[in-house]
Amino acid sequence: MTAPTAHDSPRNTGWIEVIAGCMFSGKTEELIRRMRRAQIARQKVAIFKPGIDDRYSADHIVSHSESKLQSVSVEGSADILRLAADAQVVGIDEGQFFDMGLVEVAEELANRGKRVIIAGLDQDYRGKPFEPMPQLLAIAEYITKTLAICVVCGNPADRTQRTTAASERVLVGAKDSYEARCRRCFQIPKS
Repeated sequence: MTAPTAHDSPRNTGWIEVIAGCMFSGKTEELIRRMRRAQIARQKVAIFKPGIDDRYSADHIVSHSESKLQSVSVEGSADILRLAADAQVVGIDEGQFFDMGLVEVAEELANRGKRVIIAGLDQDYRGKPFEPMPQLLAIAEYITKTLAICVVCGNPADRTQRTTAASERVLVGAKDSYEARCRRCFQIPKS
């Protein structure tokens, strides 16, 4: 199901929206779009990103196409709960870089009547579910799966191919370390 529109938005309750997909599929771009619409509607917004992600900016979420929006960099999910107290809409980028506590934080914020929007990779560089995104997908009222274009064949891509020899699960990078690939062109790394 896609994000709610004005005519089908829940009333007097909170909810969770998850935007999931591979790298270069427009997840952050979609998060920025939804947060800007909330700002236009004069809703109080709070936007967060993990401290580990400083690729483009320390105080903005930034898409690969260079769209950006002011955000707060936090070290863990517990910080979000504290800092989002006055917000009506809470945006969280790079959900896969947060601890498993993000699931409880999202639930608590939604239970407080807030709209919570989380963007993140649903699979790691090996094609395996990237926690806590699967758990967030399970509890979300609205899910958007974004696709990129496979750099090898041009088909829709839903996997992130690591192009470096690094073997750690979390490696913050962009075009210098990753490519979008389709199911057919994706190669599971040997290491």
